[in-house]
Amino acid sequence: MTHKYNNGLDKNPANHSALTPLSFLQRSATVFPRKTAVIDDDMSLSYETLFGRCCQMASALKSLGVMAGDTVALLCPNSHEVLESHYSVPMCGAVLNTLNFRLDAASLEFILDHGEARVLFYDTEFEALVKAAVAGLEAPPVLVSIERDGGASEGLARYDYESLLASVAPTTDWQRPADEWDAISLNYTSGTTGNPKGVVYHHRGAFLAAMSDAMAFNMSADTVYLWTLPMFHCNGWAYTWAITAIGGTHVCLRSIDTQVIHDRIERYGVTHMCGAPIVMNMLLHELGQQGKTLSRSVQFALGGAAPPSSVIRKAQAIGFEITHLYGLTESYGPATLCVPQPEWSELGVEDLAAKMARQGVGTLAIDEVRIVDPATGKAIAADGKSLGEIQLRGNTLMKGYLKNPETTARAFADGWFSTGDLAVMHPDHYVEIKDRSKDIIISGGENISSLEVEEILYQHPAVAEAAVVAISDDKWGEVPCAFIHLVTNQESNQEEPSQKPPTEADVIAFCKERMARFKIPKKVIFGELPKTATGKIRKNVLRDQFRDE
Repeated sequence: MTHKYNNGLDKNPANHSALTPLSFLQRSATVFPRKTAVIDDDMSLSYETLFGRCCQMASALKSLGVMAGDTVALLCPNSHEVLESHYSVPMCGAVLNTLNFRLDAASLEFILDHGEARVLFYDTEFEALVKAAVAGLEAPPVLVSIERDGGASEGLARYDYESLLASVAPTTDWQRPADEWDAISLNYTSGTTGNPKGVVYHHRGAFLAAMSDAMAFNMSADTVYLWTLPMFHCNGWAYTWAITAIGGTHVCLRSIDTQVIHDRIERYGVTHMCGAPIVMNMLLHELGQQGKTLSRSVQFALGGAAPPSSVIRKAQAIGFEITHLYGLTESYGPATLCVPQPEWSELGVEDLAAKMARQGVGTLAIDEVRIVDPATGKAIAADGKSLGEIQLRGNTLMKGYLKNPETTARAFADGWFSTGDLAVMHPDHYVEIKDRSKDIIISGGENISSLEVEEILYQHPAVAEAAVVAISDDKWGEVPCAFIHLVTNQESNQEEPSQKPPTEADVIAFCKERMARFKIPKKVIFGELPKTATGKIRKNVLRDQFRDE
């Protein structure tokens, strides 16, 4: 039966269009044409100029043969080129794949191949890494160098960024997606296997994530946002689009340096920033040692582990106001936030920390957050005690995993996204994470698959069994710790006695040759590994050895 309010009242170009964050840039270029949109080391751009450069690069990509649905990858520190690519690439109908420049060549090769990148923008600081990553590809992408601190490309790239931009006529035309469900970006995340999974975002989710994040963080046209968060990480938690939506100013930062951060906060009047606990801890330690404070309060959205009372106290003394967020790559970054209640302002630091230790409630773009019994799939009581898995439902969840329908189907079983994180829900409906069911280690904001590290350890001829768990670290939050049972002479099946057993340094050196630096175990412990009755290694027992340290 036709609803009476649908009878003869149809969608048309005047009353309906596909939601896309690309429209934010066009609007800000109209409303704030001469306002500073981006501040970078080599140039500052007004919104009018930023919009023109993005439209022009979209045209240049088309001239290279990039078509709707093609992948354009990018390997670069935070810069105006990365921000521009969040608009220029989807403006020609293509999909942006921002790459983690901390990965090794083998991981980058897999991602470029799996995502079928047609073009790769890269900063020449990483020229050697790119050369190694594309060497084994049957269909390598067209290489476009971004020539900043690393200087000119040494013959590897076919084009450089600025020359490619200038190769086409200036334009303000761009391609709106035909369907808001079309892919806008591709992000790779660590999984429970050695190869990462490709998480696909859609235009609708990116639009709503940006709007939701801006409102959750109380942003306005007066916002000045410092890019301490990598833009490659979940597209900068969608703040690449959110800051533009409200007409704020992006302040770029190529690397984390406490003095540079403090200088830019003061020089440009920074109001907001985001990052992992390691960034906050570094700022508090070094600024505290120097006795430096901020001339005005700065809002800091903190991902990862909940801030302890000591961090909250130090942050307040220096001038940072912390907002705690929780999310995943699959949820465009933030999915919940610890919304402060008015009465919290009267709490002492210890009581406030207990409240802020919770991951909170869903963002405005998340419909529902629930905790379920993993065995039954049924929602459990909001009593602050019953442990279950966090599930999410809403508009800011991925389309799915690229070329991985089985894993996508499991993730969305029963119409919910299962996070793999174990938590309780308090009576006020604030969620608090207690453990991770996935063996993912979060180190300095980077996800590390313990199984991936174990796979490398098993390649060592002296390793019989290996298990990798997270242990706490003052700087990184968590780091990998490897427990290893070595091969005995009897197990080696060698007629001659085995060589001298490897030391901790030997194992770490072995790993350095085979994986990204941040994934390398920081501690190695030798001995027999505890097992269940069915022979499974009891990682919980291994973790408990360090729980009180």
